[in-house]
Amino acid sequence: MANIKSQMKRNRQNDARNQRNRAIRSELKTREKNALAAAESGDAAEAEEMLRLAQKRIDMAASKGVLHENTAARRKARLTRRVRSLLA
Repeated sequence: MANIKSQMKRNRQNDARNQRNRAIRSELKTREKNALAAAESGDAAEAEEMLRLAQKRIDMAASKGVLHENTAARRKARLTRRVRSLLA
């Protein structure tokens, strides 16, 4: 445990950021899963909507610094490719 006041504050900040980032990453996984499930069901309109929402959240995570920009682009591309192949 830290004895220095600034390090105690830094630890609190790190814990808060860690929890926030973990929640965002969890939501991303859920949204990607929902998009794939909608595509597997064959409902093209719902699948496109779920894909749009997933891509939006991935972009938001990248803008907040939770994901690297290239990681976000790669995840969006892979998700889009999988959804489109399931719908085809």
